[in-house]
Amino acid sequence: MTAAVEVEPGLFVRGFTPPLKLADFKLVAFDMDSTLINIECVDEIAEAAGRKAEVAAITDAAMRGEITNYEDSLRRRLALLRGVPLAALEAVYAQHLQLNPGVESFVHACRLAGLKTLLVSGGFTFFSDRIRTRLRLDYARANMLDIEDDRLTGGLVPRPWGTVVDGQEKRRVLLEVAELMGIAPEQTIAVGDGANDLPMMAVAGLSIAFHPKPAVLEQAMLSITTGGMDRALALLR
Repeated sequence: MTAAVEVEPGLFVRGFTPPLKLADFKLVAFDMDSTLINIECVDEIAEAAGRKAEVAAITDAAMRGEITNYEDSLRRRLALLRGVPLAALEAVYAQHLQLNPGVESFVHACRLAGLKTLLVSGGFTFFSDRIRTRLRLDYARANMLDIEDDRLTGGLVPRPWGTVVDGQEKRRVLLEVAELMGIAPEQTIAVGDGANDLPMMAVAGLSIAFHPKPAVLEQAMLSITTGGMDRALALLR
């Protein structure tokens, strides 16, 4: 693996010479939790159940790559959330969720350069649908929480494509959307922070790590460890 070069404080590049032309890319795919937004939604929901420490420990291990089966880690966390009221999710969105610094500027720049935008998340449609609307993203895929009588059942709703968005599903969605657009994987950008983002980052023409976990920092082509996501624009003209 090529060593990363710190071109500015907290801004690292690996395997390419900046600047790149943003308009040479046609699709950008974003992770949601801790990438587009400031929280891990499942951890904040867990606080309503009094299980945040347990759930957050599993989340951290999964994002660092210490738990390699993302689906298993997610189902373990969801089981701890059984019975949480829907109102708790509304409270998380209203009181805790914020867009990360520089996200709106970066998404706007991508849109102006002609890129299509994709949110692909191991999180939940309850939040991703709102973020898609808020950022005016073109496409989104996430997991759908199963809810009965306004309470979480601890499970997920099966979808036509499957049930769980994990790292391999993120990769598959990125490649599928690229194919439907008639573009090569090299014309895509993948932005994430955790281990389950690595499969889609590996096939993209440019991988951007935003305040990444160590395993992601070691592999991404462009890493932002301090400041906002818009710092990437210094290397994308």
